[in-house]
Amino acid sequence: MALTSRDRTRENEGSVGQMLSEVTSDTQLLFRQEVELAKAEVREEFGRAGKAAGMYGGAGFAAYMIAFFLSLAALFGLANVMDAGWAGLIVAGAWAVIGAVLFLMGRSRMRSFSPTPRQTTETLKEDARWARHPTA
Repeated sequence: MALTSRDRTRENEGSVGQMLSEVTSDTQLLFRQEVELAKAEVREEFGRAGKAAGMYGGAGFAAYMIAFFLSLAALFGLANVMDAGWAGLIVAGAWAVIGAVLFLMGRSRMRSFSPTPRQTTETLKEDARWARHPTA
């Protein structure tokens, strides 16, 4: 039995419709996967930042206690050699320098923190390039 032009048109429409459906389905799947990847990357990066912040907190408290007792020891030690007021100023000045150095170091480390999901950004750029030129 020979196919008429009408039958051929229906056959082509069916395959085009099917292909369009598959492309749409694949695009939706790809988009969902990209969103999940972005979520996972952000979750991982913020998890690391949270753990680092907790460690900073614990180290800060321990450093505070050590600094307090060492400062008292330095103050009393210097008070044996000079007036207690001058000894207090010297200890406070030393802490001002230490605080400034720690602030600068902490600021430089926080600048290296990046919440941007780099891998997702790259794959989205690749997807956009493919969408513009799917045969390339």
